[in-house]
Amino acid sequence: MFTMKPIGFVRSAYTETKQIPKGPGTKHEAEGTLEIASEFEPGLQDVEGFSHLFVIWVFSRTEGYELVGIPPTDDRPHGVFATRSPRRPNPIGLTVVEVLGRDGRNLRVKGIDMLDGTPILDIKPYMMEFAPRGPVHQPAWATELMSKYWTKST
Repeated sequence: MFTMKPIGFVRSAYTETKQIPKGPGTKHEAEGTLEIASEFEPGLQDVEGFSHLFVIWVFSRTEGYELVGIPPTDDRPHGVFATRSPRRPNPIGLTVVEVLGRDGRNLRVKGIDMLDGTPILDIKPYMMEFAPRGPVHQPAWATELMSKYWTKST
């Protein structure tokens, strides 16, 4: 067993899960703050030079998990590892945010999709060199689902 310690907490306008926009085609435009604990502030050196960051966080208000479920945007069951469901064996979330600025240990960001008070496990820079090269593939059902949503929302 291992234990993780939050490096900080999310500050956002979202206090309830139902307030967070969900589903394919959703644009996450909300701004918020990644409030990093003072002991970890030195680790933020040079982070504001990146336009985007990966934020690894905890779905701290979910209980239990489902290995197979029906996402709200589909009527077919899928394995949890083929979805972005919060009901996971290890309730870890991943979000890409845009860096708007830094004030000491606080990072102002855009693209928040987490509840206020969400524990942050780690932050990593989004670097183009680590993006997949060449075509990225997904199953036909995911392409079909995304094309329905992108057509409606664009």
